[in-house]
Amino acid sequence: MELAHSLLLNEDALAQITEAKRPVFIFEWLRFLDKVLVAANKVDVKEKQKKLVEQLTGLISSAPGPPTRKLLAKNLATLYSIGDTFTVFQTLDKCNDIIKSKDDTPAYLPTKLAAVACVGAFYEKMGRMLGSSFPDTINNLLKALKSAESQGRGEILLSLQKVLSGLGGAAASCHRDIYKNARSLLTDRSMAVRCAVAKCLLELQNEAVFMWTTELENVATLCFKALEGSNYGVRVAVAKLLGTVMATALMPKQAAGRLQSGFRATLEEVLELMATGFLRGGSGFLKSGGEMLKGGGSVSREVRVGVTQAYVVFVTTLGGQWLERNFATFLSHVLDLVSHPRATQTHVEAVYSRRCVSFMLRATLGGLLGEKAQIAAGKEICQAISKQMRAVVNDISGENKAGAGDVSASQHVMVCALKELGSLVQSLSATASPLIQEPSVGLLETVTSVLLHPSMAARLAAAWCLRCVAVALPYQLTPLLDRCAERINNLKSSPEAVSGYSFAMAALLGGVHQCPLGIPHTKGKLVVSIAEDLLRTAAQNSRLSLQRTQAGWLLLGALMTLGPSLVRYHLPKMLLLWRNVFPRSQKELEAEKARGDSFTWQVTLEGRAGALCAMRSFVAHCPELLTEDVIRRLMTPIECAMTMMSHVPAIIKVHGAHLKASAAMVRLRLYDILALLPPKTYEGSFNALLRELVAEFTLTDNSANTTTSLLRSLCHYDDSVLMGSWLQETDHKSIEDQVSCGALEHDPSSIYLRVPVGEAIPGPLPLGVSVIDASVALFGVVFPHVSFKHRQGALSYCECIKQAKGVRQQAVQLNIFTAVLSALKGLAENKSTLGPEEVRKSALALVMGALDNPNPILRCAAGEALGRMAQVVGEATFIARMAQTSFDKLKSARDVVSRTGHSLALGCLHRYVGGIGSGQHLKTSVSILLALAQDGSSHEVQTWALHSLALIVDSSGPMYRGYVEPTLSLVLTLLLTVPPSHTEVHQCLGRCLGALITTVGPELQGNSTISTIRSSCLVGCAIMQDHSDSLVQAAAISCLQQLHMFAPRHVNLSSLVPCLCVHLCSSHLLLRRAAVACLRQLAQREAAEVCEYAMSLAKRAGDSKDSTAINLNITETGLEGVLFGMLDRETDRKLCSDIHDTLGHMLSSLAVEKLSHWLKLCKDVLAATTDVGGAVVFEVQKDEEDSEKKDEMDDDTMFTGLGEDDKSKPSVAPRWVTRVFAADCLCRIILLCENADKTHFDLAAARDLLVLHLSDLIRMAFMAATDHSNQLRMAGLQALEDIIKKFASVPEPEFPGHVILEQYQANVGAALRPAFSPDTPSDITAKACQVCSTWIGSGVVSDLNDLRRVHNLLVSSLDKVQAGKGSSSQLYSESATTMEKLAVLKAWAEVRWKMNDDEDEEDLGTDVLPPDSLITLVQPELPSLSRLWLAMLRDYALLTLPAEFSSQLPPDGGAFYTPETIDTARLHYRSSWAPVLHAVALWLNSTGFGAGVGQEEVSSAPSKPPGLPQGGSTTIKTFEESVKDRMHLMLGVSIEFLCFPRPEEPIEHVMSCLRALCTLLETPCAKTHIADDQLLAVELLNVLHRLLLTRDPPAVQLQVTAVVQETIRAAHDHLQRQKTEDGEKDSQASLGEGGDTGELVPGKSLVFAAMELLVFILVRHLPQLNTRVKESPSHVPLRPQRLPEKSARLVANAVSILAELPSLCSPAGSMTILPTVLFLVTGVLKETAVKTPDNSVPVPVAAALQTEICLVSMLTAITLFLLSASSELVGVTVLQKGCMDHFRNALNSSDPWSSSVKRKIRALSTPYIHALAPLMVEKLKAVERSRPGTAAELQAVQEGIRVLENLVGMGEDQNRVQLLALLVPTLVSYLLDENSISSAPQVSKGLHEFALQNLMRIGPLYPAAFKIVIGAAPELKTRLESAIRANQASSKAKAAARQAQPAVQAAPTIKLKTSFF
Repeated sequence: MELAHSLLLNEDALAQITEAKRPVFIFEWLRFLDKVLVAANKVDVKEKQKKLVEQLTGLISSAPGPPTRKLLAKNLATLYSIGDTFTVFQTLDKCNDIIKSKDDTPAYLPTKLAAVACVGAFYEKMGRMLGSSFPDTINNLLKALKSAESQGRGEILLSLQKVLSGLGGAAASCHRDIYKNARSLLTDRSMAVRCAVAKCLLELQNEAVFMWTTELENVATLCFKALEGSNYGVRVAVAKLLGTVMATALMPKQAAGRLQSGFRATLEEVLELMATGFLRGGSGFLKSGGEMLKGGGSVSREVRVGVTQAYVVFVTTLGGQWLERNFATFLSHVLDLVSHPRATQTHVEAVYSRRCVSFMLRATLGGLLGEKAQIAAGKEICQAISKQMRAVVNDISGENKAGAGDVSASQHVMVCALKELGSLVQSLSATASPLIQEPSVGLLETVTSVLLHPSMAARLAAAWCLRCVAVALPYQLTPLLDRCAERINNLKSSPEAVSGYSFAMAALLGGVHQCPLGIPHTKGKLVVSIAEDLLRTAAQNSRLSLQRTQAGWLLLGALMTLGPSLVRYHLPKMLLLWRNVFPRSQKELEAEKARGDSFTWQVTLEGRAGALCAMRSFVAHCPELLTEDVIRRLMTPIECAMTMMSHVPAIIKVHGAHLKASAAMVRLRLYDILALLPPKTYEGSFNALLRELVAEFTLTDNSANTTTSLLRSLCHYDDSVLMGSWLQETDHKSIEDQVSCGALEHDPSSIYLRVPVGEAIPGPLPLGVSVIDASVALFGVVFPHVSFKHRQGALSYCECIKQAKGVRQQAVQLNIFTAVLSALKGLAENKSTLGPEEVRKSALALVMGALDNPNPILRCAAGEALGRMAQVVGEATFIARMAQTSFDKLKSARDVVSRTGHSLALGCLHRYVGGIGSGQHLKTSVSILLALAQDGSSHEVQTWALHSLALIVDSSGPMYRGYVEPTLSLVLTLLLTVPPSHTEVHQCLGRCLGALITTVGPELQGNSTISTIRSSCLVGCAIMQDHSDSLVQAAAISCLQQLHMFAPRHVNLSSLVPCLCVHLCSSHLLLRRAAVACLRQLAQREAAEVCEYAMSLAKRAGDSKDSTAINLNITETGLEGVLFGMLDRETDRKLCSDIHDTLGHMLSSLAVEKLSHWLKLCKDVLAATTDVGGAVVFEVQKDEEDSEKKDEMDDDTMFTGLGEDDKSKPSVAPRWVTRVFAADCLCRIILLCENADKTHFDLAAARDLLVLHLSDLIRMAFMAATDHSNQLRMAGLQALEDIIKKFASVPEPEFPGHVILEQYQANVGAALRPAFSPDTPSDITAKACQVCSTWIGSGVVSDLNDLRRVHNLLVSSLDKVQAGKGSSSQLYSESATTMEKLAVLKAWAEVRWKMNDDEDEEDLGTDVLPPDSLITLVQPELPSLSRLWLAMLRDYALLTLPAEFSSQLPPDGGAFYTPETIDTARLHYRSSWAPVLHAVALWLNSTGFGAGVGQEEVSSAPSKPPGLPQGGSTTIKTFEESVKDRMHLMLGVSIEFLCFPRPEEPIEHVMSCLRALCTLLETPCAKTHIADDQLLAVELLNVLHRLLLTRDPPAVQLQVTAVVQETIRAAHDHLQRQKTEDGEKDSQASLGEGGDTGELVPGKSLVFAAMELLVFILVRHLPQLNTRVKESPSHVPLRPQRLPEKSARLVANAVSILAELPSLCSPAGSMTILPTVLFLVTGVLKETAVKTPDNSVPVPVAAALQTEICLVSMLTAITLFLLSASSELVGVTVLQKGCMDHFRNALNSSDPWSSSVKRKIRALSTPYIHALAPLMVEKLKAVERSRPGTAAELQAVQEGIRVLENLVGMGEDQNRVQLLALLVPTLVSYLLDENSISSAPQVSKGLHEFALQNLMRIGPLYPAAFKIVIGAAPELKTRLESAIRANQASSKAKAAARQAQPAVQAAPTIKLKTSFF
């Protein structure tokens, strides 16, 4: 391939490669040339031009394939436009000659087509430069057009289009000729030709004025004819032509308008023309009168869909502003379409026409208008509805005969108008409030009036519209429900009212699940009572029986959607109602048959259908309530219904066929509920049920040929290319989907069900279809559970399809296949097998027969069934047999049908059995399919074979690796040769290529042999990218996306990204999806590059002024701006979520670097107000500094329209959904900046930092928080909270002592105020409370008066809380009220403890706020707050009880929750209890457990006293009791939580809880309480221990140690009190833990629990303390490390608590724990005493040294410690000093305790002395050689000497001489001789003096011993004497060098170096 990369074609290389590879080589060279010509130096090109032209023109006659000829033509044209144009006419003539050639053989065709392509490219590129040659060329092309076959016709028309676009107005003389020749081809039998004609005429109408003036009607008629029998591609192309021509006729292009100002169509004429197509199709206008009178045939669906699309194109072309001005006309016209009798000749046609009209309205109104204009449009629709309604009312009252017709016409108008109104309101969401609130519009009155419309469809549509209003504006939900309930009660005697208002109530109840705040619980009771009443009174009045029965059950079904928490209360009643509606026994059933007439039977059947429907709703929405008992009770009526079904045919015979519909409804409901219940519950009825189901879908008792709609959904999604079901993935899916003609009136119960994903409105299918669908689905559920005998029976019965003929046979076959597929799918999901040989035979016979069926959908289903069968049988022999059958068939068969069917069978076998299971057939399958794929005679065979091949490649995985090369070369060959009009083949080639790329996988990165595979893949992608079909382009993108995943270096982003950007404006949804999905992947890794390439595309588009300029609207906002713009227009879920992800990835990687750019983007989206006027020109808000940019961006609007670059169409301001996303992005940017670099919050370091944009951040949060849209308000408040948290402490550099946020306090206040208005939803108020507490607690504002604004908001909401339950009229559910009240209490609690933190800081003098300021804010509210807080904690305590105690809960709820909403209330309590607990603890602490507060506590909540013993509220409690109660409450809540904090609980809750405990235990009351009950304290410590095991953060662990400390102190104080009380000495010995025996019982002993916990902390942070670790063989001794600061503090706390433990024990007890304590303390010393650079003491060391345990223990400790240290002992001089101090203290102690153990000390001292002395002496001797350098070292040496002196003192007399013999020489060695003393440094002198004084003191103390020692060593004596003399001589040698030297010191005298671990 590399050889192909040269400017001239490398002919030698070409000659050397095989024939098969040449086309690929040539194509690769042309690709290279295409890139290089544009960039090359003109001189080089001109030098080689002659040779290049020869090579390129030579290629024309080498029969190039479609992609090659396209590139070839492009290159030739580029070459001439860059180089010299001398020879261009020769080349043109040469092409014309080829076109004229009479050679019609297929072999010559590619050459002719290449010549045609070249001509087109020349004119497109050079246009008028080719001068007057065009008439000949055009005539030549038109002549060729007449004789060409379809491929030629298509190519010639596309060339003509290019000629026209290149010449523009210059070709006017030929326009008529082209028009005449082209128009007849609009009805060509080839669809590709029709598309080409449409494109050619579209180009022509730009200049040919006659097309939209005199010829307008003819063009319209032509288009209508072209739409008949068309496919999707033709419909799109023709609709574009028709819509554009009509729009041009209405608003001519300026120049042309002047030419013929006489003729200009009016809007009415144009719309009239379009309507003709919609209503009469292509049959012409003036057919003979006779046919018109007969009503004529109905219009084909294709035409109607095409015209519908044309309407949309028409409006889109005219633009949003035009639509805004002419909306009333457009609306009335469109609604007239659907009221025309010709559009609604049958029910199905009427439903379909309604869909088309709804599509027109949604596509124009939803996409083109801004929110303001949409509101105006909503008003228009309201007026249209009320106008229609007035007409209906007059008709009914006027009794005129024509009434019935008008009513049926008006119902369709109503349905369309109401459906659009609903969609409009729902898409506007809360922004629609002006539409609802404006009295002049009266939207709600208008819609409710339609609930009385005589037609059911209109009533249902009105109900649906109300549901949309309620979902968009949840505050309307409850009032609307109340209004409907009231009307039902008042208008009970009107059948329409009962029906209409019950529909509305059901719809509203169905919408509740979309309103998070819900509805008051009482509404459930209201609905039940109305429903019961309706069912009870149904029999009283026969005129109303039917409606009341239906309405009653409908309401009960809707009630079930509210979920188990509500239904639980009504379940017993429901079970009773269900039981009563069916006969109790067989006998009653028989009796029932005998009586009744047709009307009573109809009511009975409807009632039973309704009851079953409500049951189904119950089972679907309340699965938690389905206990075995409930299922058993449900089965009674259900079994009765099953029995009844067998009697119904007889009843219908007696009473007439009109009962059939009601009977079908009962069956539908029965099948539906059975499919939801576990099959085990009705296994007794399997046999009868199976018979019933088979009869249902084989249409046994059904004369209609109804087919199921489930087949496509049961086939595999990937097979859509064979079934054409990809149409459901287009923008036009709602009208293109031919299967569904769903409408609400087919099944009213769907009004309360959830809408299927992706649908705007539920569209249940007609009853006949629904019943069959339900039977098929149930067959799949039951089949896996029935016995093999019955399976066999069911399958063989299905064989009966042979008897049916024609259409009926097709229908039955489709149904049976769907059922079989459903059954096989059920088997696979249940992992069960098909059964023995007989069952398999029956199934196989069915399936194999269908593989040769002419209907492609059936063949698809048969292949799928075969694969599923192989899956459930799972035996190799069976699979082999099936594969072999297909192999044989494919080898022999020649007909298309069986070749396609069996090739798919192979693919499906592999798909379901996988590579391993079907490995042995792989080779045969691949070879057969590769052969079939080359069968050029049938494109259908190629498509199916390639599709199957793709399935095999996919499922074989690595096993396919050996076949990759041949498959790949076949794919390339086909891509280069198959005509582009066969798009299905190309789509399947794309699938194959994608599968091959996945198979090769990461290998693609390699460089050796793999590079040919890689370049083949890239060539394949390039060919598909250039294809004209959108689906093929989408396939190319997904292949490139996979290539990029495996081999990112080899995918060229600089060409891919611009291509993706262009596709973002594509009119094809699948292509937009593919482009965004690919961008999403690229943005994950290379966001910056992607954005750069996108911007470069924008620049290129700006520079190139040629006609192919890309109509892409990338302005300076870049690709991000375009994606934000797409969010406004796109409705597809998948697409939007991918756009969100893409923007998210870009944001994560770019926002921090390009901060101002991203903030501006968000700001522009958020600042787009919708108040300027309907469709706003979205101008970026320019500040003064932007004015220089004005020139660049004056006419670029930021958001693109529908890809048209027509500047007259302003785009729409961002919609609320996009604004919410922008606000979320804002929060993410703040977070990203915080994580990236803390300087973003530091004004002093000014770069492009976040803090510089603070005013923008505040402004954006403010705009969002005060918007109409509730979602946006939430996002805005969240952003505001984030900003406050992050910026609260950022100082204002210009005003020291102030913070930067202070200047924005007005904005914050203003943003919060609206959230506290009475009509604000609870969730927003709750969020705002959170922000308030954050703001008040942040300490930003120090002036109380400024804080008052925000504080008053909280005060006002506190009043609301105190108002108690049930006071205000409720709009939302009780749990919403709970949420709001708890949020208020939580906010106050947070303010209270933040205030406490401030006080703590105040001691350190850091905070600006005077400590009392916040107190004064909270103080006045504290009495009521504390009461509410305690009440809330009581509620919370009750709600956290396990389920088995639920009977103990107060029956009427708590202070803030009602029993019905208990489940949702739990969640709200869970999020707010922790701060409240802390606040209560603070309050109890500050008031001494409320001692001064008096007795108001008893009634703890305003409305009633929750949580008190019943009847106990009268007795006033003593203070002690209330202390005890509160103590139990606080500890109970804390311990319950800390026992098992859920992983999702925020760590703040754990901290709050621990802080609360700490605060609580500081109070004396609490201390006595916890000390009295030791088990309580033990439990608390055990729980804390467990918490430490599960929660890591050091902050938590520190807080835990604080709580432990308080607990231990409490116990300590308690013990002291006991000691003072028991004065006698004797009893004291047994006081404290351990008593006389010293035993500590685990589980009862506080000391033991504390030890456990502390040991855990110590070992966690110093693993070396664990002796087991040291003993393990893998143990490597570590050097002591410096602990991190937090760990160090923890260890220190632990050690200091350890120190307190012995004091809790009796003497015997303390002897039990001392060894452990000592071991730990010394261990800590040893591990943490590391020398610090600044000579400071590590915290744990200090703590360990302060741990002055009783003397003996400390000495033991230190001795052990000194012994265990290595010989070069003890660094950190301070440590040494500490040890010495302890020795000295001990020895000099007069402590009574020590006197009591004097004996022990004496005994112990000897080993001590033995141990210590040698070490000490050795150390002190060393000093002589290296004299101390600093005062600290000097001090250490002095301490050492003192220790030795002490030893001497302690030693017994007989040992004294030896001891002095150690001490004296050492001291003497420190003396300096008189010569050196003057020059010695200060420290040395100090040492000298110290030694001298000591010697002079020791001499007199032990004169005898001293003499002996001095005498023994004469040199000592002389040194000593000289020193004494010198001393007397110079008294001024006493130096006072005491100040510390700098911390740089020589090698320390003593190093500590030990290691455990």
